[in-house]
Amino acid sequence: MFFLPSEVIKKKRNGLALTESEIQEFIKKYTLGEIPDYQMSALLMAIYFKGLSNSETLALTQAMLHSGRVMNFPKSPEFKVDKHSTGGIGDKTSLILGPIVASLGIPVPMISGRGLGHTGGTLDKLESIPGFNTQLNLDEFADMVFKNKISFIGQTLDICPADKKIYALRDVTATVESRPLICASIMSKKLAEGIDGLVLDVKWGSGAFMKSFADAEALAKDLQSIAIGAGKKCTALITDMNQPLGRFAGNSLEVFECVEIMKNKSHDLYKDTKELSIALSAHMIMLAGRSTKYQEAYEVCENQLVNGQALKKFEEMVERQGGNLSALPDSKNPFTVRAEQSGFVAGFNAETIGLAGISIKAGRAVKEDIIEPTAGIEFHKKRGQSVSSGDPLFTLYGNDPSLFQAAQKLLLESVQISLQKPPALDLIAATLE
Repeated sequence: MFFLPSEVIKKKRNGLALTESEIQEFIKKYTLGEIPDYQMSALLMAIYFKGLSNSETLALTQAMLHSGRVMNFPKSPEFKVDKHSTGGIGDKTSLILGPIVASLGIPVPMISGRGLGHTGGTLDKLESIPGFNTQLNLDEFADMVFKNKISFIGQTLDICPADKKIYALRDVTATVESRPLICASIMSKKLAEGIDGLVLDVKWGSGAFMKSFADAEALAKDLQSIAIGAGKKCTALITDMNQPLGRFAGNSLEVFECVEIMKNKSHDLYKDTKELSIALSAHMIMLAGRSTKYQEAYEVCENQLVNGQALKKFEEMVERQGGNLSALPDSKNPFTVRAEQSGFVAGFNAETIGLAGISIKAGRAVKEDIIEPTAGIEFHKKRGQSVSSGDPLFTLYGNDPSLFQAAQKLLLESVQISLQKPPALDLIAATLE
């Protein structure tokens, strides 16, 4: 059949639905270099303005998925499950929930990403552990999942090459915010892991890409629809990112927090990290058929923390991937940012906190930036807590104290203090089974 890319572009520009074969052919030819960037850019812009139906988005996801290698685990016939988060400040739950689930004998293959903008990346956190190798090839990855039930690696050249090319164009054509394109990008990479089930952690709030609950819910439903359309079990949680998660944001600091939680060390500011990690783990093992009741599943996962099995599994994974957890570097040059008035913490602009992290090299403004693994921010107060003038609000860490003054200004701008205690927000706002 004769295929003319301009006709596909015109069809979508006019608001008409594309067929599965049109989408597949366009993606295939673009991946092979037979369709130029300018025509793909035109299609992306047409999608941005006209959107895609659920069936079109699923077809796009499948086309991107099959542009490269799709993992399978012939040695691991068990139900395989992963978690995907839309990101935020201090979002570190993968480092806890993965070991919890794997310690129960359920394989957890995780192909993770790096941080960009105000959100952190799981690979950056793990690479703050000296020697940890996130660049295993896919055969080594499959062997690791078979032997240890868990492995974290970065996206390889074999996985979703169409997504790599398309994402680069989205960035320079101002089409990043298109929900169908977001969904196809996320889900093509997740489905390529060879998983049977997926738990989604879709964030809403000032530190999330989706600022409103309604937008986060819509994204969660779209992602879930794709997963189910692809024959996967999927549960979505909509969670709060109106303030940082946990005690720390910054790569080695977040690893430290996770290890402390897995060692059963107590701290008031570990509570939300721990609660969300266990909740996500519980939904993962429910998808795997280990329990039909949430509270029962929650208790099973919590017990894996209490009895030390999650920590043991994490330590095994780190060692198998070449890491030396005992050599985790200490953060240096603590600098305290203090409250300028008394009252209650009414809220945060969490995205501004993320920008403060970038300014001290704890994150990336552009993908070429080099992260300082020990740089980061410690949080001393949460929303609703009382504060007196002069109390510590944040502590900055990093190798370059000359960067702290600019970060301090951003942090003080990020926090709102009022005379009235604000109403509480639920950490888990909704669950879509």
